[in-house]
Formats: sequence, structure tokens, C-alpha cells
Amino acid sequence: MKRIIKIITLKQGGLHQSSVKYEGDIMLYELVSDYEPAGDQPQAIEKLVEGLKKGYRFQTLIGVTGSGKTFTMANVIKEIERPVLVISPNKTLAAQLYTEFKSFFPRNKVEFFISYYDYYQPEAYVPTKDLYIEKSADINEVIARMRMSAIKSIMTRRDVIVVASVSAIYACGDPRDFDTLNIKLAVGERVKLNDLLKHLVQIGYERKEDVGLTGSFRLRGDTLEIFPTYQDEGIHIEFFGDEVDRIYTFDRLNRDIIERLDRITIYPAKEYVTTEEKITMAVKSIRQELEERLAELRRQGKELEAQRLYQRTMNDIELLSTLGYCTGIENYSRHFDGRKPGEPPYSLLDYYDEDYIVFIDESHITIPQLRAMYHGEMSRKKSLVEYGFRLPCAYDNRPLKFEEFLSKVNQVIFVSATPGPFELEVSEQVVEQIIRPTGLVDPLVEVRPTRYQIDDLVKEIVEVKKRGERALVTVLTKKTAEMLAEYLVEFNIRALYLHSELDAIKRFEVLKKLRSGEVDVVVGVNLLREGLDLPEVSLVAILDADTEGFLRSETTLIQIIGRTARNENGKVIMYADKITPAMQRAIEETNRRRKIQIEYNEKHGIKPQTIVKPMMEDIFAPFKEEEEELYKVYEDSIFALKESLPLEDYAALLEEEMYKAASELRYEDAAKIRDELFRVKEELKNNKLNK
Repeated sequence: MKRIIKIITLKQGGLHQSSVKYEGDIMLYELVSDYEPAGDQPQAIEKLVEGLKKGYRFQTLIGVTGSGKTFTMANVIKEIERPVLVISPNKTLAAQLYTEFKSFFPRNKVEFFISYYDYYQPEAYVPTKDLYIEKSADINEVIARMRMSAIKSIMTRRDVIVVASVSAIYACGDPRDFDTLNIKLAVGERVKLNDLLKHLVQIGYERKEDVGLTGSFRLRGDTLEIFPTYQDEGIHIEFFGDEVDRIYTFDRLNRDIIERLDRITIYPAKEYVTTEEKITMAVKSIRQELEERLAELRRQGKELEAQRLYQRTMNDIELLSTLGYCTGIENYSRHFDGRKPGEPPYSLLDYYDEDYIVFIDESHITIPQLRAMYHGEMSRKKSLVEYGFRLPCAYDNRPLKFEEFLSKVNQVIFVSATPGPFELEVSEQVVEQIIRPTGLVDPLVEVRPTRYQIDDLVKEIVEVKKRGERALVTVLTKKTAEMLAEYLVEFNIRALYLHSELDAIKRFEVLKKLRSGEVDVVVGVNLLREGLDLPEVSLVAILDADTEGFLRSETTLIQIIGRTARNENGKVIMYADKITPAMQRAIEETNRRRKIQIEYNEKHGIKPQTIVKPMMEDIFAPFKEEEEELYKVYEDSIFALKESLPLEDYAALLEEEMYKAASELRYEDAAKIRDELFRVKEELKNNKLNK
């Protein structure tokens, strides 16, 4: 690894750029791969790198499914040699990208940053029913440690790639605290051991004398052992009196020495760490805001709300003063950070230097999500503040507004097969990656009538099965998915369904069975969420393709068509009785790409070859807990309100959430809420008939 000699930050035309000099000629990033860029990849890499060097702030890579967009991104990273943040629309896709980048850059730092909640029910208040819902959450300690590792790597290295979900824009600890509260020790240095132990507690470590748990330390005689959250190795420090005599890192399991050190820096064990001075300052500031808010509520005649707010806030102040912590402490983050009302919170983005690069993967989904996060959070907190459950400072514990996000990023590359209007409008360069390295072309798309569609589908799947290949079928409802899967089994076709009520781990297992050949066909409502990489699939069937809606939009159809673009026998069948505008545009775009690909193959004498890819690793293995489900869907909290609300109100709430999810392109969540809405409407209908 080369040593950074000098970093000079320039500001040119509103864009921060860095000129970095290194000692020697060793590359900062070392890309490991059995393949060289091929197809459209070389020209895409060259154009994107040139765009970054020219200072383009926004670029878009339109990469068709199976064209190796991740490999292109990896080559751009290798060439440009700057810190990188990759933002993915969900945890599953983020985990897949993390695995791929780890294989490309085994000698560099590839980190993972997603929400550490296995389950999260936010604090909320429903005024019409006087219903208060307390915050409830389960934290996955493994993911929490990976987040800490990501923060530490960003602040200590330049060869770092962090793969994150949209949680990257949520409030995070103050980077100034993380940087200034660390502990630096060197061999030969004199330290007061008691002061050192107090400092460790202050930055989030717990003293455990029995076992070396992550985020803990233990003292035995003149030996101090520390077990950080951000690395697997333990830290062993020996003292001779009050002098540091020896430092080394060791394997936690077998106790073998890994590396002897002359000096070491110990970073905080948690994202949120603070000092006694900050707590004192925060308590004083919270009291002042409480007085101002109480006066405001009483002027409005809201005595009940004022009394409620006084009791809750004073209880929090007492806990902060005695324990340094209270439930919901994040709602007071502005007072700890010294921010003014309305100022953006600190997020992962604030830990980076100015010259980092951002890749936004599946941007057609991710950008709407980034836009929607702030507004969704504000609508929930409005009731909490207005009805005296929280001080107005709770508004400032939030995700970044989209405009704030844009102000904090340096240079951005949007990556998608179907970029949205925003990406195309702001990009100074749009690069197409249509030619696949394998020579594979986009599949043929056929439109067939819905009459006898199931019989026709069975016949097609039987042919696919004879070739030793697989099929995907997409339907509109969970019930249809289950019924069709059961029906196909009667024809000796091994079928499973895939829908939103399966947690992420079980969904992964279904797809693994499809790839291995244990299953011939998977039926699902939304087959886009995983970014399915299934080269064995040669047939995709779309039932009710002419139904207008978010599950059959142009973007969705193009993405579904791409699911079979990794197989030389790829074919898509749309069952429909008419061709909708969305179908027409999707078919035309597929045919345009197919024509370019075929002409390229003929010109260069390329014969398409099905992608050969190793079986998927269990990307969730590091996060599994004993007998615990991993990713419980956040929207489940909406369904929990059924028992406390009249059915009419519950139905209205479901409809609002359904349209919100659809507008954010969270198709599967929207479909799940829609199914529940249908059940509630049917129940309301039956209730009226029975009266």
C-alpha cells in the first residue's frame, strides 16, 4: 500500500476536487478478477473515468441487465483512486453488492453500512383515536459492529468502499466526537491507568472481567485487553508501572499474536458518544426549549399537552443528568451537536473527505426513496410535537432532505437499466452499456392472449424443464402466486412462490433452490427486489401484463424482461388481451437494445453464451441470530393498528400507505398493503350485509 504524502483540496466551479500524491507507484485499489473488461465495459469505464477527471458532478450509466455494471463500477474505482460510497435501495441488494466488491477488492477495505434494526416500530401518535405507540426496536449487534467498522475505515483510510442502504442519509453520531474522543497510546508512553479506564467507559466500552465481549475491556494485573466493535482482533496492552510496555493485536479465539505495534488508536465503541460537558450543555439547552414550548402551548390553551410534555421531558432530563442516557435520546441530538433548528443532522456522508465518489445503484428506485425519507419522517413527528409527546427539537433527528443530500455529495454516478427523469436531466454525461461481455442479447418478447394462458404456460415450463433450465412467473397478488405454484406442482413441476410475507432469509433460500435445480419455477408478485442474478432462468412469464398500475409500468416491465437476459435461450411471454402504452414502450426499448446487440455480435463474430456463475453464497450468514428472523418488514407496524382502529379508519390508513409506497417505487410493500386493504374492504362489505 502506498503512503499518502500530500492532499491538496481545490474548489473549482463549486466542485471540490483533490490532488493526491503517493509514495511509489503502487495502485491505491487492487482489483482482483479472472476477467478483463469486455463488450461495452471498456468504453463505459473510459467515459466515466474521463467524466470524473473533467469534474462532471453527475453522470448516468445505463447498463442493461447482465452487462456487468458492478464490474464496470469496480474498474472506475480502481482508475480514479478515491474513497467510495455505494448506495443501494434495500438491504438485500446492498448485501449482494458488498459480497461482489469484497471479491473484487480483497486487499482493500470494503465495508457494509445498513440499518442495524432487525425490527423497528417508530414512536407515533394517532390523534383521532388518542392512540400513542411507543418505539420498539431490536438491534442486530453484528450489523452495528459493521457500521462502526465502516466509520472507522472512512476516517482512517483512503482505499475504502462502503456499500450502504438509504440509511446512509439518516442521523448518525457527530464525526467530531468520533475523531476527538479516540485514545492514542504508544510504547514507552506514561499513562494513568484509572484515567484510561474512565476514558474507555466514556467512549462506550464496558468493563467485563469474565469474557472478552465485543465493545468491552478487561484488566488483569498490569495487562489491559480491549475488544473493539470495529475489528475482529483484540488489543493487548501491557504496563510496567504506569508505562506502556507492549502493544499487540491478537486472535480472540485462539489468542495467537497477529501483529506487534509501536502505537495504536482506539476508537469509540458506539456511533453515539459524548462528553460530560456536552451532556451538561445539552440539558441546559433542553430546559430552555422546554420553557419556550410550554409557554407557546399554554398561549394556545393546550394545558393537557403542556403538562404531558413537561412530565416526559423532565423525566428525560433526570435520566440524562444521572445516567447520561434516556430512551429516545436521539430526539435531543440537536442539543448535543450544537445545531440550530432546521440544520441538517450529521450522517455517514459527513465522515468522508470532500473528494469521495458516490454510486447510486438501481437509481430509478433509490432516488425516489431518498426524496421520500424526510417527508415520511416529518409527517409522523408532527403529531408527536403538536400533542406534547416531544419537543420541536425532535424534528431535527431526521433523514437528510434530498437537497441536503445533494449538497453533501461530491461527484455522483447513477447506475440503472432504467434511470428516472431526474438522473437523465441532471447528468452531464449519459453512458450506455448495452453490449454484454457474454454476447447475450435481450430476450424475445411475445404477447399472447389470456385465454388458456395457464395451459400455455404449463407447456412452456415443461419445455424449459427438459432443457434443464428454470422459469420465473410474475403475478399480481400473493394469493394468485400461492394458487399457481400449487397448481403447477400437480403437473410434476417443482414450484415455489415468493412474496413479501417471506422474510429476507427465506426469500434467499427460495432463489438458491431455483439456481440449484431443486425448484423448476418460482412464482412471485415482485421479482425485482433482489436484483435477481439467475443465469439458469430462460423463461419469464408475465400474467395480466395489460393491467394498468405500478406492477406493470414501463420501468417495471423492462426490469422484469431483464431477468432472463443472462441465458442464451431467454424468452419473455406477456399474457394480455391488449397492448398498453407501458407494454409498447417496454417492448420497443427491448427490441432497440436487441438490434444493437445482434449487429455487434454479427460484426465481431460473437456467439452468445449463457453466463456461468457459481452458486450464491449465503449473504445473510454473518447477520443470523439464533432462532431470530432477520429483516422484519417495517410496514408490518401498520397492520398492528388493525386492533386499535375502526375498520373504516384502518382502511383509509392502508390506502394512504399503499399509494405512498407505490410513489416511492416500493412495489412489493405497496402490493402487500394492497392485499391487506382488499381483505379489510371485504370485511367491511360483509359487516354491512350482516346488519
